[in-house]
Amino acid sequence: MNKTEFVAAIASSMVTTKTDAEKFVNSFIAVVKKALQDGREIKLVGFGSYKVKDVPAKEVRNPQTGEKMEVPATKKPKFFPGSELKKAVNHGKKE
Repeated sequence: MNKTEFVAAIASSMVTTKTDAEKFVNSFIAVVKKALQDGREIKLVGFGSYKVKDVPAKEVRNPQTGEKMEVPATKKPKFFPGSELKKAVNHGKKE
């Protein structure tokens, strides 16, 4: 499902316009990005959690040249599904 299809599904579920649904989706994405940039965690009980994980620097080897390279430390956004979402996916329950 791409963003356009997602917006259409939200509009249908909320019985609203696609324009309003797109505003909702864009706002949700913006809030998640800002919270993660600020180092905060988002917990949506039953659905899941968004967190930022620190990825340490590491040394890798270029497979073409064999040259060693340093990959700098970075932060990586992660999503951890909640128990209700896991159950719904594994048991085919529609909500």
